[in-house]
Amino acid sequence: MGALVTLDLPADSPMLDLPWIITFGPLSDADEWEPVVCGPYERPHALALAEALVADEQLMAVVEPLVPAVSVEQIRGEIAAAQLAAQDEVARVDQADLYGDYEDTIDEEELEAAEHDRATGPLPAPDVAELRAGFARIAARLASG
Repeated sequence: MGALVTLDLPADSPMLDLPWIITFGPLSDADEWEPVVCGPYERPHALALAEALVADEQLMAVVEPLVPAVSVEQIRGEIAAAQLAAQDEVARVDQADLYGDYEDTIDEEELEAAEHDRATGPLPAPDVAELRAGFARIAARLASG
């Protein structure tokens, strides 16, 4: 069994309507191969595809929104935000007590959700027709936005 990583977003997040990509890569440092990026997909399709693959194989899948930036300034802003978030995470982990603050780095709800996912199994992967319909919806949203 592999690992799936994605954003935990509120139900009303506008990011849920963005196209999503999946990056598949090695689960451990022992394996060395170039990551494979697939997409864009609608978020439910991306999650289902990633779950289907990590359920059977030792790999990591990162499901993330594809931000359709339309200017250099917007891209710079996204890069700056990602760098700031990474610095904040490093600082938070560094400040955690080595043994006493485990809850600071692992959310109890995430553990329960992961246990529930293991009990229910992965979602069924969408078929080709469902994916193509999703592609058409993504293209229509991008063309209108």
